[in-house]
Amino acid sequence: MPSEPSFISAMPLPLRPSPRRVCVAPMMDWTDRHCRYFHRLISRHTWLYTEMVTTGALLFGDVGRHLAFTAEEAPVALQLGGSEPDDLARAAKLGQAWGYDEINLNCGCPSERVQRGAFGACLMNEPQLVADCVRAMRDAVSIPVTVKHRIGVDAVEDYAFARDFVGTIAEAGCEVFIVHARNAILKGLSPKENREIPPLKYDYAYRLKRDFPALEIVINGGVKTLDEVELHLQHVDGVMLGREAYHNPFLLAEVDARFYGGAAAPTREEVEMALIEYCARELARGTFLGAITRHALGLYRGAAGARGWRRVLSDNKRLAAGDLAIFDEARRYLREPSEIIG
Repeated sequence: MPSEPSFISAMPLPLRPSPRRVCVAPMMDWTDRHCRYFHRLISRHTWLYTEMVTTGALLFGDVGRHLAFTAEEAPVALQLGGSEPDDLARAAKLGQAWGYDEINLNCGCPSERVQRGAFGACLMNEPQLVADCVRAMRDAVSIPVTVKHRIGVDAVEDYAFARDFVGTIAEAGCEVFIVHARNAILKGLSPKENREIPPLKYDYAYRLKRDFPALEIVINGGVKTLDEVELHLQHVDGVMLGREAYHNPFLLAEVDARFYGGAAAPTREEVEMALIEYCARELARGTFLGAITRHALGLYRGAAGARGWRRVLSDNKRLAAGDLAIFDEARRYLREPSEIIG
């Protein structure tokens, strides 16, 4: 594994306040509507993203299943996967109609399924096509259209590649770029390996901000603490957290006060009580309880008894029964861990 790069010591730029100062990345099979609701209970201001939704799923599938969300989750961005300008424009229009605050185009996913569809990271090799896609979406909607991308593809590691890609898309009217500061390796690495093996080059994102000061640049990749967020914000407009925010969700609790001038952090217990109320409402709609609790397993990460909490909330038999008393049992491990575990 390559070592994580250190932060460069360039003079910080004067940056404009951005609503995307802190974001949670779009993550397949994870950032569904239940996950977003849970994250919103912890932070009011963190900018949230959907899982990637393909244009085909919206244009030929169940739109409501893919796009329905609650108003309490806002602000939420819809991430789209696709490469046909007309299809993306139609999908973006649906996203705006359903109340999303941003449309984001995926130009960074390296999975084989995405490659077969000729979108995701493949699109970085076709900047003019991406520009056409962005232009078509901007013509179709009034909300921001943004792009999430890598810094290079396969063996192309020259900064000029990323610079020229951003410059071409910016000419089409895109003003916000989310930069996953690693290359995408299209052959030979799994999506998981693509998140870990290509070295992080944060300085590329910093250089993009210096070269395009009028653009909003959000950095993504390997960020695990709010102290790191603060360091990055000396050089770029926003920071996107990925799997750390999912596995350790209470990391978001200090975001509002620290980066948005918002209210003090809620307690874990307050978040849990609000989540139980949400679970009760969703159970009345026929939602499987485990579809919600799976996102909350990390709520007490680092606390005594957290392992017991996770084990109880993973009991499929109890979850299938929709028994909300499961929270009471899980909480006992947190209150009296030595007595129960020992």
